[in-house]
Amino acid sequence: MAAGATAGAAATTTFLSILLSLATALSLLSPSLALTCSPQPSFPNKKNYSSCTPLPYLNATLHFTFDHANSSLSLAFSAARPSSGGWVAWAINPTSTGMVGAQALMALKTPTGSVVAKTFNISSYHSIVESKLSFDVWDLSAGEAAGGTMRLFASVKVPAGATSLNQVWQVGSAVDGTRPKIHDMTDANKNSKEGLKLLGAESGPAPAPAPAPTLVQAPAPASGVSRIGEGSNGAFLVLSLAFLVSSFFGF
Repeated sequence: MAAGATAGAAATTTFLSILLSLATALSLLSPSLALTCSPQPSFPNKKNYSSCTPLPYLNATLHFTFDHANSSLSLAFSAARPSSGGWVAWAINPTSTGMVGAQALMALKTPTGSVVAKTFNISSYHSIVESKLSFDVWDLSAGEAAGGTMRLFASVKVPAGATSLNQVWQVGSAVDGTRPKIHDMTDANKNSKEGLKLLGAESGPAPAPAPAPTLVQAPAPASGVSRIGEGSNGAFLVLSLAFLVSSFFGF
């Protein structure tokens, strides 16, 4: 009897440890769900976008509508800024897959508290020049949402016949007037780039296109799985595993 009681206590301890580990893992998913695609937020520009992709780094999302007839992309980019000030950016790189050479749309929180939208040509990590971009941009604006989220809205012209773009996005914690200061160099900051598929059933992330021969290809995202509905899937996983474990131990 004593041996049976000891075995039962050990099984209970193991079962509770597994549940605690699963609950902890699930809680780590919550920050990445702060910016999701479904339901679509009510944007101040009153637009509804036909597609959305949760970007794999920096807690960001991209809502967009691609108009194949006139080769234009209407977009709403959202990202959580890393501080009370700072900036967020979304860019197209016409020639490669990284930040250098990117044509950027940027939302900046100025020292006065206002949020402004600007365009920058990023010719190097130490040369960020406010300028017109190599493609047409219109309806450019920026704003803030709850929880420290900054948003960029714009429509951009893309090359006729294009089926995908090299997109890059970034966040920074400080500005100098209306100019961005350098961002952190964590793995998430370095890897915030991927292909954006314009045509197809998904209209979501595309495999990263091949870079120019002199550059190193960007690493693939840690996961190509969409995070839409991730919370409900995680909860289901916990309950399913809990049931299996309890069945195994005879609870």
